[in-house]
Amino acid sequence: MKAVQVSVAGGPEVLEYVDVPDPEPGEGEALVELSAAGVNYMDVYVRSGANNPSLPIIPGGEGAGVVVRVGPGVTEVSVGDRVAYTGAGASYAERVVVPAWRLIRVPDDMDIEMGAAVMLQGMTAHYLANSTYPLRAGDTALVHSGAGGVGLLLIQMAKMRGATVITTVSTGEKAELAKGAGADHVILYTQQDFAEEVKSITDGKGVQVVYDAVGADTFEGGIASLAQRGYMVLYGQASGPVPTVTLSTLNPKSLFLTRPGLFSYTATREELEMRAGEVLGWVQSGKLDVRVHGRFALSDAAEAHRQLQGRVTTGKLLLIP
Repeated sequence: MKAVQVSVAGGPEVLEYVDVPDPEPGEGEALVELSAAGVNYMDVYVRSGANNPSLPIIPGGEGAGVVVRVGPGVTEVSVGDRVAYTGAGASYAERVVVPAWRLIRVPDDMDIEMGAAVMLQGMTAHYLANSTYPLRAGDTALVHSGAGGVGLLLIQMAKMRGATVITTVSTGEKAELAKGAGADHVILYTQQDFAEEVKSITDGKGVQVVYDAVGADTFEGGIASLAQRGYMVLYGQASGPVPTVTLSTLNPKSLFLTRPGLFSYTATREELEMRAGEVLGWVQSGKLDVRVHGRFALSDAAEAHRQLQGRVTTGKLLLIP
């Protein structure tokens, strides 16, 4: 089969479109013929060597397609099922083997590409707004990168829970997208000091939670933007890792700091089905709008990475085998 492989860590140019052996499902696994694979920032970390992957490696941790074969002991899905998943690797390919318990059926009347577009980012937004810091009516949240894939979904989910949303974006076009998703206040961080703007918007009180996938560039401003006993939720590091934090930094306002990851919030079949079911249900009903920024042929994965890292994307990127 065809796949995109990384043999040496580096920039987008190291993504090679190659022939690799077809995978075979083992005990508790299913073979999925992929219709689409999601592109996420964690794939950039794999490609660049930031998380020290064992090379060669096929990137990707999210996709959707049709089950074409199952291994022994599989009860969760059957051949012919339309499924989506996240939390299994090697998605930049025509076919992938996935632990069957990670597979979620896509509703019959839903575009199967939507399954690939929403599993990782949708469930990330879900756990952030509902579990890491469960937003309540009256809360104010600061969402960085409000026009990104997670950002647009997180804004919508925060509004579902009754929160006021302040978000940061880089351009006027992105500001309009964030407003369209429901953001109450949009800050152009390229022109304004977002911490000062947050202070002004909240009358100096600060926000109850900061959802930050940017990292190094926004961390200090985020800490300054928090109210007493606020939560700094650092779920990514697009601008680089945050320097070592001295715990005394949290003391003046008794702040909480957490570095969550999706796997810990979908560690059981029950929790995975709950989050995926709610997200897919909201998409199906029209309650949650998912923006797909671009679709690329699998062989054009390098260009998808260039656009993602260039921060020109607004929404989801998909690879189509």
